[in-house]
Amino acid sequence: MSQNPDKPHSSEEKLSGLEDGQESLDNPDQSIRKRIRQSAPGSYRDDTPKSSPPQRVSVEELMETAKGVTNMALAHEIVVNGDFQIKPAELPEHSLEKKVRDIVHKAFWDCLEAQLKEDPPTYDHAIKLLGEIKETLLSFLLPGHTRLRNQITEVLDLDLIKQEAENGALDISKLVEFVIGMMGTLCAPARDEEIKKLKDIHEIVPLFRAIFSVLDLMKMDMANFAVSSIRPKLMQQSAEYERKKFQEFLEKQPNSLDLVTNWLQEAADDLEKLRSNRLPPHGSGDGAAGEASALCPTAVQNQAYLKLLKWDHMNRPFPETVLMDQSRFQEIQLELEQLLLTGTVLLVAFSAAGSALVDIPGFAEKIKTIVKVLLTGMHLPAFNLKESLATIGEKVCAEVNSCLSQHGFTPFTAERETVLKGQIQAVANPDNTICKLIDSRIQKFLENYLVSSHQKSLPAIPGGLGPIQRELEEIAVKYVRLVNYNKMVFSPYYDAVLAKILTKEESQLAGKSKES
Repeated sequence: MSQNPDKPHSSEEKLSGLEDGQESLDNPDQSIRKRIRQSAPGSYRDDTPKSSPPQRVSVEELMETAKGVTNMALAHEIVVNGDFQIKPAELPEHSLEKKVRDIVHKAFWDCLEAQLKEDPPTYDHAIKLLGEIKETLLSFLLPGHTRLRNQITEVLDLDLIKQEAENGALDISKLVEFVIGMMGTLCAPARDEEIKKLKDIHEIVPLFRAIFSVLDLMKMDMANFAVSSIRPKLMQQSAEYERKKFQEFLEKQPNSLDLVTNWLQEAADDLEKLRSNRLPPHGSGDGAAGEASALCPTAVQNQAYLKLLKWDHMNRPFPETVLMDQSRFQEIQLELEQLLLTGTVLLVAFSAAGSALVDIPGFAEKIKTIVKVLLTGMHLPAFNLKESLATIGEKVCAEVNSCLSQHGFTPFTAERETVLKGQIQAVANPDNTICKLIDSRIQKFLENYLVSSHQKSLPAIPGGLGPIQRELEEIAVKYVRLVNYNKMVFSPYYDAVLAKILTKEESQLAGKSKES
């Protein structure tokens, strides 16, 4: 398509329609307020920063708060999801809503067709459609597109069109031809093929239907272009915006940090337990007190974020401040669980084969592909892990023997194959020693990544994780980016909650020190 100097290249004007079309977003934003309401417990605890005491609120206030939460979720999604796009809503195939919509649409188009077949033709419906098309085309323009605006206004002059229709001088085909040409000027290059198909439709009613279908796609294109245009600006202000919206929600629902408080308290308890296990059973009072003071807010926060990777999403509500990212944390959790099994199988295979396969190029990638394919759907209820691991054992043994033979090594005996298959099948046991070892090293690497996320040097990969280093680092980058953004938004709330938790911990430690 030739470049037109009047063709719009941005569409910030279209942003005003984003809120009205949120039900069609390709993300779960619409259910945010429902999830927050379901997750928040009924009791109120006086440990939230800048929150108001419980108060009665009107339905209007609750609706306004819910709208604020939804807007906050939308801004958050745009910032953290680089692939965010607005897509047209698609109704379920056999739903009542779709049936009703199809019936109404068919009735309208049938009526239009009947009017146009009258003698003389009646153009009432057709003129209304042209008016809608005119408004849509004008909405695509920027203030500087004066020439295009004048063309659309002049050709699609509804008063003149009505006069022509009354006098039997209306050439509807000529008007539709102008509309298609203008759509070709305004559309994105990706829509050129759809515009070309419009020119091959010669019946008026099907052509009108096709025009509106393409216009809907153009609306999505313009809205998505607007989203991509505002993302850099939104990223600069989103932290303050989300914090402000959350504070507004908190003032309406003062108990909305209860889950966060429990989450951070558990993280502090975990670190306290780890520290107690490292202390000598009868150490000196001064030494114990000195080491006990090492607990710091940053360490507690990092431990809390690590706990999100082991969360029971089915039976436990997610903390309020990370609720909008629950699906992302859950996705990372599932990826890590699959990577854990992959890393364990690779370590078992390399250990069984000795040093023969370590340096063979492509071997680890073949094993990873086998494991990944056979573990597809491992989190579905119908998935049988033991059967899949048995199949993985067969495939891995065959690949190991093939690789050994190709490089001049002795293949496994039947006895060694049986041992290797048994070790792979044993991975299904939650208490499997190798699996627990790999898991602890993955968690340690992620912890180190959190600590070093603002430093130039990244943590070294622990031993045994070399074959899955690339996949682990990709997950770590995604995870740390999510954590750092969440810290940037909600750190004032975390600081306030942790101040009370750690003050209580210090008081308890001081009491124990005096007793000793």
